Amino acid sequence: MERHGFGQTHEVTNQAPPLADYNLFASDAALSAAVERDGARWHREALLRHGAALTTPATLALAELANRHTPELITHSPRGERIDALEFHPAWHELLALLRREGLHALPFSEPQTGAMAARCAGYFMHAQIESGSLCPLTMTFASIPVLQRETALFGPLRDALYTREHDPRDVPLTQKRSAMIGMGMTEKQGGSDVRSNQTHAHALDGAGGRGAAYRLVGHKWFFSAPQCDAHLVLARTGTHEGLSCFFVPRFAPDGSKNAVQIQRLKDKLGNRSNASGEVEFLDAYGVMIGDEGRGVPTIIEMANYTRLDCVIGSAALMRAALVQAIHHARHRSAFGRHLAEQPLMRNVLADLALESEAATVLFMRLARAFEESADASSATSVERAWRRIVTPAAKYWVCKRALEFTGEAMEVWGGNGYVETGPMARFYREAPVNSIWEGSGNVMCLDVLRAMEREPQAAQALFAAWRDVARGHPALGAALARLTAMLSDAPEQREASARRIAQQIVLIAQATLLAQYAPAIVADAFIATRLADGCGESGRVYGTLPATFDHAALVERAFAA
Repeated sequence: MERHGFGQTHEVTNQAPPLADYNLFASDAALSAAVERDGARWHREALLRHGAALTTPATLALAELANRHTPELITHSPRGERIDALEFHPAWHELLALLRREGLHALPFSEPQTGAMAARCAGYFMHAQIESGSLCPLTMTFASIPVLQRETALFGPLRDALYTREHDPRDVPLTQKRSAMIGMGMTEKQGGSDVRSNQTHAHALDGAGGRGAAYRLVGHKWFFSAPQCDAHLVLARTGTHEGLSCFFVPRFAPDGSKNAVQIQRLKDKLGNRSNASGEVEFLDAYGVMIGDEGRGVPTIIEMANYTRLDCVIGSAALMRAALVQAIHHARHRSAFGRHLAEQPLMRNVLADLALESEAATVLFMRLARAFEESADASSATSVERAWRRIVTPAAKYWVCKRALEFTGEAMEVWGGNGYVETGPMARFYREAPVNSIWEGSGNVMCLDVLRAMEREPQAAQALFAAWRDVARGHPALGAALARLTAMLSDAPEQREASARRIAQQIVLIAQATLLAQYAPAIVADAFIATRLADGCGESGRVYGTLPATFDHAALVERAFAA
């Protein structure tokens, strides 16, 4: 009778090996080309180094550990003192240290030069393929800098702590810290996205108050992003102005005591689990008004515009990460006598995913260029303003939505192995919805697109004119642009009802023009034919419905060379 040792009933075969030790930058043709195109060649060596470091087994393990060991709120010390401390796994702090070493929290501001925004966005995109939660406080810190720079008295003492590439995890007053992180708090229970319904009140500590004055805040925030941050930008009402004002609320009061921002609990989230999000109450919390009184929403919206760009990048990164994992799996897994990647229908699925991923990549990199070139509003061209002000919210709507379907399809390539938590696909899938919700849900973004076009009609016209120039060589693209123009001539109520269709078409046309200009013909032609041409409803919605006439294998090879 044959005997078997423990665990030796069979030989493990036909399982894809873990994907590690490849270079995120060198293996991404679309990203590499965009970095060159947008003036960031000077950062290429740093991106290559970073792209290799992120896929080592040690770094991949950090991402898994930070999401398995989620942050904990410690409300009281052993002696019964209220401390509201947050405890993170060491992996979390290692990830934040890695991000800061690469300058992804401040690069365009701390080292301004041509291509700095493209360099920063490329690095951010690569990190987001490995771990998303650690990007939240970094994004908010990055986005807060242009707002805080306008507050000279406040920014001066903060400058070095904001720009440094060192991560300081200590929970101590800002005056004692080597580095700083900034969060934000806008939404309240009764309002959500409608921040103008906020009820938190701010009372001047001395005199009439106003910009730069100290206040005490009373109220709450229902979503307080990264409560461990050293300070937050929050919205509150004053008794002397109808509109909301913006306040800088530090974690510690000027006397060194913990500021009266009491954390009620941490959110138990679907995804983004490595990062802490909380509910807080302000119990006469200390804050300083930034921006003009009653202009809090425009003040903090500038911060939100940067975070919206990062939402687009984060969703594009989830697409890229899921795509690469799917291709890798399909090249190693066999079924019915052939590798999955050799089977025509699977090649169709992978090729369609590759098209979507490249379109998202060229789009966010073009937006990065627009943010850089329109940083000085007085000298920005109408076209660059349109990319930043009109296309960014449309992209935030569409790319973030597509990431949900995309990660689900990529998970299916893995089959049952993709549905379990021992691999990365389940984490990608759980992570996908957050960017659609955070910083304005889909409807908010689409209505913002309409509002931007109404406020800056000349910028919209200049953008459409530039697109028409590209469309001359692509009839289907030109016809799609004509249909969009017709939709925009509808009555206001009809336009609002069609806002999602309008935003979708803006993004698809933007992606198509970029691919037509910068991608190989096999990519541009396939994208335009399946996303914009007549009858394209037959493809592009469910992945894997590309016409058989396209070279699916070439599209997959371009996406991730074997």
